[in-house]
Amino acid sequence: MRGFLSSPAGATSIGVTCAAALVLPAAPTAAAAPRAERPAAAVGPAGAAVPGSTQSLPLAPLDQERTPGATPAQGLYRADVRHFSLVGVIWDDPDAALRGTVQVRTRSAASGKWSGWQDVETHNEDHGADPASAERASGRVRGATAPLWVGDSKGVDVRVRADSVPDRAAAGRGRGGDPRSSLPSGLHLELVDPGGGTGTQGPQADAPRTLPALNRRDTERELDRLRADGDLDPADDGAPRAKPYIGPRPGIVTRRGWGADESLRARGFVYTKKIKAAFVHHTSTGNSYSCAQAPSVIRGVYRYHVKSMGWRDIGYNFLVDKCGTIYEGRAGGVTKAVLGAHTLGFNSNSMGVAVIGSYSSRKPSSAAVKAVAKLTAWKLGLYGVNPRGKTYLTSGGGNLYPKGKSVRLNVISGHRDGFATDCPGKRLYAKLGSARSSAAKYQGR
Repeated sequence: MRGFLSSPAGATSIGVTCAAALVLPAAPTAAAAPRAERPAAAVGPAGAAVPGSTQSLPLAPLDQERTPGATPAQGLYRADVRHFSLVGVIWDDPDAALRGTVQVRTRSAASGKWSGWQDVETHNEDHGADPASAERASGRVRGATAPLWVGDSKGVDVRVRADSVPDRAAAGRGRGGDPRSSLPSGLHLELVDPGGGTGTQGPQADAPRTLPALNRRDTERELDRLRADGDLDPADDGAPRAKPYIGPRPGIVTRRGWGADESLRARGFVYTKKIKAAFVHHTSTGNSYSCAQAPSVIRGVYRYHVKSMGWRDIGYNFLVDKCGTIYEGRAGGVTKAVLGAHTLGFNSNSMGVAVIGSYSSRKPSSAAVKAVAKLTAWKLGLYGVNPRGKTYLTSGGGNLYPKGKSVRLNVISGHRDGFATDCPGKRLYAKLGSARSSAAKYQGR
């Protein structure tokens, strides 16, 4: 069982394991040559084609920027590009905020028709590795908007407009900004093709596609095996030995199941000491996906996090779609305390669970909320943690709490509890009380 669930040398990752339209001119801008198109490696280790690619296209100033008194704006229009399904905007400095609006419209690959304008969530600096971590200091990390799922598309029109700034000179003194502009430097549009999802490439090609659900008795046996194998320290997890409070393990779609290309992520795994809390997120990718498309959305987010934003792997430890299906996120072992990049300042000793979609104005499905409760009841139970309880985490630095401050938080918290952000959206955040109560019941409390 150790080889299947938790061995770092195992063959599987389980084993180691917000939209009003802005009226903007539709006339195309001059076509700019891409800085670099970053397709996936052509061939995997076993000779199989690796699916997916990323087109990275530099944005150019719009005509409005040359109008006296106009706010800075950049954009790009391409009627025909290689197919893509997910879009986002990146810039050079990960510590620079994009203070403005990003809107995009896309041309359907099926019908050739253009969509209406859609908003792209610009506040994404609240996700990511902690400031002092090796992942953050890699030199590869870039600032970015949230990714937006647009479906199979072959044309794109994007407009990025800075907020009105009374003092233009003061705006130019912001980090990463041109003195003549209040937009961050190095703006590029990322067009992500998530690929066909033919399965995990490379050393994890033989991994199971789904980790099956277990009943309570088998889950408790699994917990005993993990302890016996040394994968969970009984002196550390705090769980009562006679009656462990742990929810039945839910079914989990593995990285192989959603088609992760393991050649994209960094080699090896990074762990934290334990799991004391779960932070709930939304991906801000929109709600237009079908449940059958959820693996494609995850592959797109994964590629965007790694190839566009420069992270070592997808940031979340788990993801949940609107039909309540649970997916393995960052590699390293579903039972293990894998260090994620989900809640800047509070990644240590926590896990990140992202519900796929945008939930500032849209209510999450009951299936998704139930899945969050089941997942946290099981994973927190492995570490002897009460979902209805409180815990203390030490801040790694952020805009709510300074580095080193001990912060008392709900064991199941929303992203906004650790960082000033809208995430996970007010409608999903309002459901966390229900998730806490349900998770505790699943644990038998």
